[in-house]
Amino acid sequence: MPEPAWRRANRANWDERVGVHLGPGGYDLSDLRAGHGRLSTIEEAELPPLRGKRVLHLQCHFGADTLTLAQRGAKVVGLDFSIRAIKAARNLANELGLTGRAIFVHADVYDGVEAIPPPHGFDLVFVTWGAICWLPDIPRWAQIVAAMLRPGGSLYLADGHPAAYVFDDDNRSPDGMPGLFAPYFSRQPVIHTDPGNYVDPDARLVNATIYNWIHPLSQVVTSLIAAGMTLD
Repeated sequence: MPEPAWRRANRANWDERVGVHLGPGGYDLSDLRAGHGRLSTIEEAELPPLRGKRVLHLQCHFGADTLTLAQRGAKVVGLDFSIRAIKAARNLANELGLTGRAIFVHADVYDGVEAIPPPHGFDLVFVTWGAICWLPDIPRWAQIVAAMLRPGGSLYLADGHPAAYVFDDDNRSPDGMPGLFAPYFSRQPVIHTDPGNYVDPDARLVNATIYNWIHPLSQVVTSLIAAGMTLD
């Protein structure tokens, strides 16, 4: 079956981002390399102790957060659809001496159940910051999350509210209010061409066309409940 255009475009974009994010204007990995990587302020405040826990990090990019979790004593599996990202993650794990605590799997998230070697039964699935907007099918994603968890396991999902995607700060009305970027309840992909990069403002991407989807908060929550999870 031919690869869908959305996946092909998005993967080319993320393959290219790897070099930017590991370049001179990319992520600051000094704390991670010093043995004490940090997550965002929100994650630092909310995540429970992870020593001895099994964690699955979906859409892990080149593994900086995955390896931060491993430094805290978790046994972590990171999954990403970019082979360049996975190769970089494996190299970084080797550099940091964390190959015994972190493994990285190259696969599309929708193939995760088959691609991730058993046993599954993770204590935590970890998904953060601008991950699910790249996925067209949230109910299917929720089923995968639920399938990978042990009974009583948890999903940690940190993201911006999807309403933020509706507005366009670059196209404002005369009164200064932001313009409309995409309808909140649209099920169609938002196809956008932007050569810029959120880490390095000077970088310009060649593979600049991307496909995103807006997933209303109600859809995310009800999909997870329909997949067998409990909202506590």
